[in-house]
Amino acid sequence: MTVSTAPYAQHREQLRRILAAWGMAPPAADETAEILAWADLHGIDSHGISMIPSYDAWRRNGQIVPTAKPRIARETPVSALVDAGGGLGHVPGAFAMRKAAALAKTSGIGVAVVRDTAHFGACGYYTLLAVEEGLIGMVATTASGVRVPPTGGAAARLGTDPWSFGAPAEPGRPFLLDMATTTAAFGRVRNRVNEHLAAPPGWVLDAAGRPSTDPRDVAERGGFLTSLGGSREGASYKGYGLAMMVDILAGGLAGMSYPSDEGHARGEHVGLGHFFLALDPAIFTDATEFAAGVARFANAMRATKPVDPALPVMVPGDPERATAARRREQGIPVGTGLLAQVRAIADASGAPWVLG
Repeated sequence: MTVSTAPYAQHREQLRRILAAWGMAPPAADETAEILAWADLHGIDSHGISMIPSYDAWRRNGQIVPTAKPRIARETPVSALVDAGGGLGHVPGAFAMRKAAALAKTSGIGVAVVRDTAHFGACGYYTLLAVEEGLIGMVATTASGVRVPPTGGAAARLGTDPWSFGAPAEPGRPFLLDMATTTAAFGRVRNRVNEHLAAPPGWVLDAAGRPSTDPRDVAERGGFLTSLGGSREGASYKGYGLAMMVDILAGGLAGMSYPSDEGHARGEHVGLGHFFLALDPAIFTDATEFAAGVARFANAMRATKPVDPALPVMVPGDPERATAARRREQGIPVGTGLLAQVRAIADASGAPWVLG
């Protein structure tokens, strides 16, 4: 795949300019660009600049409101319901997790749910907001695309339905799990289409439910993503069950549609829900000792003898941090096929182009 690279600051600035050209207020454009660029910096390429074509299509179709501002619709000492007003989910998501963290600092636990929102980038960004406050964090979100059949089914009823969990450990190396409930996120499949690459075996099924390596079977021909596990024999019921859990927490609590609902499946309205939990370990144990214990646990995993000496055992969060360190030095790569799409969107929006 042919790629172009740019420094992180330049990459982030291009995102900000496009979002501002769409009418986002400067603070919202800044924060949204930061969250998207964070995903690309950490190697979560399915949730960064690659989302711009989808966001642009939703904007032009009236499915999102770029100028929307989040507001608290309902609140208790331990919870908040945030109404996003139909906008992208990045600003409401950060607002909700910071609110949940503030409640946890006071009451020991805080839960926030966002309703009437859209795609919000990578779950791990928001989980990290809680972890950086010394809290346990958990995040889940529904998805607009319905591309996943339940185990044993031959029709799509679920999204990629990702979730994330994080806990403080040693400084700079928290436990940070961020995963789709599918074998691969749709964005990774979409990136394969953009760059004319095959999908690895086990990622996708064609419209008849047969294994395929052509990403266009999902993106263009009515095929499916596989639940985590890939097949019934590979225990895909686990990914299927986790996806339902995510939709109940993020969609059900927010009063939004489930992916099996007819309107959701047709994409009439983005209308997603997000779930954020922050928990203070100090309500159960000494917070410093808790973090030290998580660090000890993580380091025991890292110290495990590897099967291949060239591939040391890692802990969730380690691969992303290694990628971020490398990309801060070498720049953020973007496939030339995607870059051409984003350039066309920037030009059409009147956003100055700074990526070269």
